[in-house]
This record gives sequence, C-alpha cells and structure tokens, in this order.
Amino acid sequence: MDGVQITYRVQPPVTNDALNALFTTSWSIHQARDFEPILTRSLAYVCAYDSSVLVGFVNLAWDGGVHAFVLDTTVLPDYRRRGIGRKLIEYAVTMAADRGIKWVHVDYESHLEAFYRDCGFQATRAGLRQLSG
Repeated sequence: MDGVQITYRVQPPVTNDALNALFTTSWSIHQARDFEPILTRSLAYVCAYDSSVLVGFVNLAWDGGVHAFVLDTTVLPDYRRRGIGRKLIEYAVTMAADRGIKWVHVDYESHLEAFYRDCGFQATRAGLRQLSG
C-alpha cells in the first residue's frame, strides 16, 4: 500500500452501503443500520478515501451548544497505523473549533488511550450505563 494517496472530505454524500461496508469490515459486532438520521444531526463528519473507496470515517455529534463528541472513529484494518485515524480526528477537531465548540469529548476503550492521547485528548473520568443488549 505504499504510495496510496488518501483524500479527506468533510460531509461528502456517503451511502449507507459504503458506511455499513466500512463498519462491517472494521468491527465484528457491527449490524447494518441507517446512517442518514445520524449524519443529518451531526455537527460534522469526515470521510477518508483511497480513490473512491471509503477507508475511514469519524462523526462529530454535539449537544447544540459548546460540547461536541467524537463518535465512530473507524479505519479499515488494512489501512490502520498509517495516520488516517489521527487525520480524521484532526479534521473533526478543526471543524468543531470553526463552529464555536469549546469542548470536544471522546469515550474510548482502554486499548485506545494512547491513540487519543496522541490526538491531544486527556483522560477524564466518565460514567457509562448500557440500556439494552
């Protein structure tokens, strides 16, 4: 994959098929879903492409005020460890700042702590309650 040129697009038209293919390949627990209601409520989202193939995605949700939330950071397994995820986060944080957001939050599993720390996030305590299985 040397010489691959990744392009990043902010809020491009992206299909459910493309997003579900990305998530299915990336996450064994993914179940196909309709992304349209999610994307229409997002503050912003960013897609990474190798030519016309969707290889990465991040969603920036928000509370309607000054807090935004990084969700669904995903990069195809064959494209990981090439800086794509970090670049997706950089775009999302820049979009948040451009839109007047003061705080960007992210929840992550412990094995991703170094990645998010390298992206400029500091660890904080948070709570989580699962409502359904």
